[in-house]
Amino acid sequence: MNSKMRYLMKEWVEPIVIAVILALIIRTFIVQAFKIPTGSMRPTLMEGDRILVNKFIYKFTKPKRSDIIVFISPEDKKKDFIKRLIGLSGENVEISNGTILINGKAVDPDSVMKERYYYNRGDFGEKGQIIEVPEDAYYALGDNSISSRDSRYWGFLPKKYLIGKAFLIYWPPTRIRILR
Repeated sequence: MNSKMRYLMKEWVEPIVIAVILALIIRTFIVQAFKIPTGSMRPTLMEGDRILVNKFIYKFTKPKRSDIIVFISPEDKKKDFIKRLIGLSGENVEISNGTILINGKAVDPDSVMKERYYYNRGDFGEKGQIIEVPEDAYYALGDNSISSRDSRYWGFLPKKYLIGKAFLIYWPPTRIRILR
């Protein structure tokens, strides 16, 4: 190999290869970008919003109620869904008059979930129905519950399907903000 070719390899190819490898590691284990395809999380997330998801946070901490989570769809393993985490393992969840009850008590008044109206729908969200969340599973609902296919329809979200926690809208510029 001549000196010009070595120079090109050292100055161009090597940094590009390193950048690609780092990008793949970051996307696989640390942070991933997603585009919101539907209005199931309105008004929190709008169609076309682009968000960042922390993929390693749940390796160190447990998911918390009201986290906005990204996960593999229990109905179609090729799709990723985004919803709000409502019920944790071992809890009883009920939707009563638009309010979420956990173990018979309304959610914390300071919770963002208190700002939403949740409709009774599906096999796992009927009026008067108390749903017990199994071990290693969660109950998740869309913020726009009148137009969301969520745990009320497909049941429980297995813990192993959890991808990460959404934490930032980065596009469009007018909607840039930290998610709550």
